Amino acid sequence: MINVGIIGGSGYTAGELIRILMFHPNTKLDFVYSTTNAGKPLSVAHHDLMGDIEMNFTDTVNPNVNVVFLCLGHGKSISFLENNKFASHTKIIDLGNDFRLTKDKEFEGKSFVYGLPELNKTHIKNANYIANPGCFATAIQLALLPLAANGLLNNDVHINATTGSTGAGVSPSETTHFSWRSNNMSHYKAFEHQHLGEINQSVNQLQSNFTNELIFVPNRGDFARGIFATLYTTVEESLEDLIAKYQALYQDQPFVTVTTTNINMKQVVQTNKCIISLMKKGNRLLITSVIDNLVKGASGQAIQNMNLMFGLDETTGLHLKPSGF
Repeated sequence: MINVGIIGGSGYTAGELIRILMFHPNTKLDFVYSTTNAGKPLSVAHHDLMGDIEMNFTDTVNPNVNVVFLCLGHGKSISFLENNKFASHTKIIDLGNDFRLTKDKEFEGKSFVYGLPELNKTHIKNANYIANPGCFATAIQLALLPLAANGLLNNDVHINATTGSTGAGVSPSETTHFSWRSNNMSHYKAFEHQHLGEINQSVNQLQSNFTNELIFVPNRGDFARGIFATLYTTVEESLEDLIAKYQALYQDQPFVTVTTTNINMKQVVQTNKCIISLMKKGNRLLITSVIDNLVKGASGQAIQNMNLMFGLDETTGLHLKPSGF
């Protein structure tokens, strides 16, 4: 069995990790670390776990676990690892943004691999340290990678993506509490969202001559979870040729589905799936990409990476059905 530790156990991503790991056939949850809830049942923070797991939060770390997931706020993983040392055999999967960019991947002799399985599967299988991608970044990269892999990104890409309130984390703020979100919508960090760095990095990994802009407007949606992203750019190839290229790149990727039908977010919420729809009018290609921000955009992808790192089938524990309605 793979002994698992979770750091920052009170947040949404930790709750999703626990929910999935409880039924994973190859894992045993060793500890869930939270200084604010130490000694209290997990169900105090994660109400959906009531009756499913009898375990308390702890403020003590077992440094000898096989794998630890870091579910800390962005920029906090480095300071935690500086003050908490794990055994040399312990694999680390960071769900924050500390190590995602190439310039930040080296830390105290550890080299973090960018954990987008559809891009870096071979490297992930041989890695000990993973930088899990961001949620917007996951949806957008999966929409663009087939174009980049075929050298077809030769124009600016316009991106509009809407995320649920869980994307902002569990701590309430002016723009996340119900009375503000309900019957409301707004954008934020237009043209300068922090995920643009990792998206550009991955695009350039496949198409090094890409110098155009990714023009990204992120939106706050009136719902709890999920990402609905639409992207458009100019591409001369026919829709049939583009579909063939998308299907060829993703034919061995179990969580990505390509279609030409209209898609919606409920098809993926509570799953590790990404569904991509392609439509074309003239030379303008419309790409729609939908994921669950907490699963494929965070915890599910982290477990997918863990499976690959330990030589398991990457789908293990991740056969999750969407709510559908």
